[in-house]
Amino acid sequence: MLLILLILSPLLGAVLLSLQSKGAGRFAIAWSVLPVLLVAAIAIQQPAEGAMAAWSLPWMPESGIHLSFQVDGISWIFLLLTSLIVLFALAISGRYLSRGYCALILVMQSMLFGVFSATHFIPFFLCWEMTLIPSYLLVRLWGGERAPRAALRFFMMTLAGGVSMLLAFLALQIAVGTMDFDALRMMAANHELVPAVAKAFGMDGYFLLTVIASAAFLGFAVKIPVFPFHAWLPDAYAEAPTPVTLLLTGVLSKMGVYGLFRVFLLIFPEVSAGMAPWLTTLAVITVILGVLAALAQKDIKRILAYSSVNHLGYCTLAVAAVAASQADHSAVASALSGTVLQAFNHGVIASALFFGVIILEKRSGGLRGIDDFGGLREKMPVFCGLMGLALFASLGLPGLSGFIGEFLIFNGVFGLVPWAAAVSLIGLLLTAVFFLRLIRKVFGGPLAGALNAWTDLTFGEKLLFLPVIALIVIPGLWPQVILQVINGDILHMLNQLSSTQLLPIS
Repeated sequence: MLLILLILSPLLGAVLLSLQSKGAGRFAIAWSVLPVLLVAAIAIQQPAEGAMAAWSLPWMPESGIHLSFQVDGISWIFLLLTSLIVLFALAISGRYLSRGYCALILVMQSMLFGVFSATHFIPFFLCWEMTLIPSYLLVRLWGGERAPRAALRFFMMTLAGGVSMLLAFLALQIAVGTMDFDALRMMAANHELVPAVAKAFGMDGYFLLTVIASAAFLGFAVKIPVFPFHAWLPDAYAEAPTPVTLLLTGVLSKMGVYGLFRVFLLIFPEVSAGMAPWLTTLAVITVILGVLAALAQKDIKRILAYSSVNHLGYCTLAVAAVAASQADHSAVASALSGTVLQAFNHGVIASALFFGVIILEKRSGGLRGIDDFGGLREKMPVFCGLMGLALFASLGLPGLSGFIGEFLIFNGVFGLVPWAAAVSLIGLLLTAVFFLRLIRKVFGGPLAGALNAWTDLTFGEKLLFLPVIALIVIPGLWPQVILQVINGDILHMLNQLSSTQLLPIS
């Protein structure tokens, strides 16, 4: 019961907002505390064995379609991330806090909860596509001058990815009669998908299942995004209101990571080894391209946007490496654990970084170029210290949360696909270059005259910054706080992958 309350509570909040004549922002912020409490309650009431929570309702039983949701340790981490980032995004939205703005964010949150807990493709897809409408409107209506064009590109590319994913699972429905994720995983483990697809369509089953898997991959790749499906990202991130940019990178991009991790990897292991070379190549290009593009930017929001491409490319790299080989079980477990940690930690770190951008925009009247500032350390030492800590976390400084996820990913990838890990290390090195350049140009140097009247963080800004910084420091010093939640499910995934003897490349 807690799970369906969690999924529906933001929708109820959006409805109640329509009754508010004033104070919509305060109501939305207060209401968004409820999902955080429900996520915590799900963890507290976890049974000794099995899922943390589950809920199911027959919808079209004659077609085997049911609205089914379930939470385990891995999906719980994504639910926690979503609830925390939505609360934070609303709390820092300031002048944007109108009824429509808040209601759209709450609707998006509800759909994200559905994506991260659905166990059947139909509710998964419905929630997946429904996140597109509020995110499009948030960019289009509250964004900058070029927001209409950026929002349209974002909408069209993401919609195309969703349609591709829908076609893939419709093909599986025709071939095997179900789109239930657990049933498809079981069939994959028993080597039944390839012959079923061959029988249904009268074609080479291995080739056709590879086409189906590629179509599913496209839907997830657009969301992350993976090269060359990233074209929507720079303009959408730059033109969206900064709190919305935070949502796009903090949680919406994690939909793609979650889909690759929980759906693609476990439903298509029979053909993933054949796809692994080009999956790995795309992941490596994404890592390197993201960091090179960030180096070329002057706009801080665009730097952080391309940095997100780079950091989430590591997650794609881990999935591709696991698809390539499961020969080394410890390397596979490391790559899988690192992917979850990287997704969670990136969302938290991005929240701190984009909050820093909001503070700079607020103080400067909308400026956010690295050449627009200088010498801020003299006027805003607390801000520079907290923002600098978040920047160092993003570049992977040991002792902060950004390090452990990347370490586990590279530890796993080196054991599975060494060449890809070696090339991707270039991305780690160049990340330090553009972040240190940003620190030098914005925080260091002589104080720009226009900044002379600036003041350091207010009490309210410190109050917002400190919990996010705590979520950066604590997992960095004690990663077991997350690992102990997901270890059992990572082991279960490892067993599922190990039970599937991958077919040779034909």
